[in-house]
Amino acid sequence: MGIPLAQAARIGAYLVKQHLSGRKRYPLVLMLEPLFRCNLACAGCGKIDYPNEILNQRLSVDECMAAIDECGAPVVSIAGGEPLLHKDMPEIVRGYLARKKFVILCTNALLLTKKIDDYKPSPAFTWSIHLDGDQMMHDKSVCQDGVYDKAVEAIRLAKSKGFQVSINCTLFNDADPERTARFFDEVTAMGLDGITVSPGYAYERAPDQQHFLNRTKTKELFRGILSRGRGGKAWPFTQSRMFLNFLAGNEAYACTPWGNPTRTVFGWQKPCYLLGEGYAKTFKELMDDTEWDKYGVGNYEKCADCMVHSGFEASAVKHMVTNPIKALAVTLGGIRTEGAMAKDIPLDNQRRADYVFSGHVEKKLAEIREANPKASRRIEIRHGGGQGPAQPTVAAE
Repeated sequence: MGIPLAQAARIGAYLVKQHLSGRKRYPLVLMLEPLFRCNLACAGCGKIDYPNEILNQRLSVDECMAAIDECGAPVVSIAGGEPLLHKDMPEIVRGYLARKKFVILCTNALLLTKKIDDYKPSPAFTWSIHLDGDQMMHDKSVCQDGVYDKAVEAIRLAKSKGFQVSINCTLFNDADPERTARFFDEVTAMGLDGITVSPGYAYERAPDQQHFLNRTKTKELFRGILSRGRGGKAWPFTQSRMFLNFLAGNEAYACTPWGNPTRTVFGWQKPCYLLGEGYAKTFKELMDDTEWDKYGVGNYEKCADCMVHSGFEASAVKHMVTNPIKALAVTLGGIRTEGAMAKDIPLDNQRRADYVFSGHVEKKLAEIREANPKASRRIEIRHGGGQGPAQPTVAAE
């Protein structure tokens, strides 16, 4: 597996401690989005489709440190937007490392060559480069030519400087199993330390809503991919084998959204990384006041097709802790890619989708304008009073 032994041991000890203490809900990875601003406009992501007043918001260093101190997760995954646009990102990373956390810094790599010397290699620090397949696949996914080549160049540069480097790969319904398997072979040959893979995120605000996978298609796709890589053993996945087993249809998990709590410029996002249906001011409020049973596959229409790592990796890890022999068998034998699939959770009683996201955007805008009315007035004048979709431009830090 692509997870370093020391990291696996520390996270394993944390998980066993939570399990033995009888704690029902606990975080595994803090998903931090310190800004939504990005220098790409990917069709499968709606993060930059906010008014500029929101895109110009940044979590401060103190707010980022408070987030990990509140939740206590052993791992921090920093995403966005594009985190390297945040001028304080090197200090944020240093702060997390000083707290003995494992830090995964996700980036599209367009700024990595320029920014890399602001960071130092550490066994607890990993660059996670966004690559959604080979050159044609990735450039199509990010809606811009030449991004794949820049990402590969950045991977080689980071490896030459002694950094741990992985890729994060999101697959949509036009992914081809054979082609994806060849891509995994190619990036593994580059000397990558790990691969993180997930079916496409069903972001409500994404411009392209036609290419997200349903659950059946997800299972068929991953069986097709993993069968070409010795049940997944051919590649250094930095994910639990039980999660990959789930993607291949061999397990039926309920999601564990509190396992990857998300902190954004809005606050603590309810209930998960993908659904912004409310925001809490504190982690305790998130955990205590979120109506968790209202969400998840079988409970809520929006969740029906979700098999994303942010919801199910923690479920798989919990299963691994409570069923170590089964987990070991899957790890040693590889993922089963033929035969009957596990019976999935029925959708008969799920409640209808409730579209409330725009209300949270308006609330945040009101807060920003109340706090800084002069700045808001300048934005209105510059944009002629409109609040159309934001463009992937870099605002002043």
